Amino acid sequence: MAVLSVRKYGDAVLRRRAEPVREVTAEIRRLAADMVDTMYDEAGIGFAAPQIGVSVRLMVVGDERGRNPRALVNPVITEQGGAITAEEGCLSIPGIFADVTRAEWVQLEAHDLEGQPVSIRARGFHARVLQHEMDHLDGVLFIDRLDAVTRDRIKRKIKKEGLAESSRAVAL
Repeated sequence: MAVLSVRKYGDAVLRRRAEPVREVTAEIRRLAADMVDTMYDEAGIGFAAPQIGVSVRLMVVGDERGRNPRALVNPVITEQGGAITAEEGCLSIPGIFADVTRAEWVQLEAHDLEGQPVSIRARGFHARVLQHEMDHLDGVLFIDRLDAVTRDRIKRKIKKEGLAESSRAVAL
């Protein structure tokens, strides 16, 4: 497979709502495999297709430890509850980290690369990863979930200093 270039903050594709995958084809399977390779090359544990410039509703995520990656086609969060705040980063905004409040648990429905339904009930960190990647499919970045003062501070920092070349800290 291949390691692809990660789209960075400022790229318009990161702000568009991704289109549904109409059919799981060999191309979609290859894309998912390339996304896994790219995610691991960048030391991530979740990755969405828009992050490589492909605006389709496809994400790959590892388990709670970032292993055993699986592709999720046309995922939808059907239930969620609780709230928890923790630090997040993003492969598309390298070197930037901030505390984000998200649901403590989620129920996610999707399809796998064989077209079979997948149901995931996740808590804690795994739930956070799923929500972060769902945001990417909706054109939302984690900094959009911050209060205005923190978000503006981060945007000023990015404008002044630019983005890090890469970030080897665990990013979602």
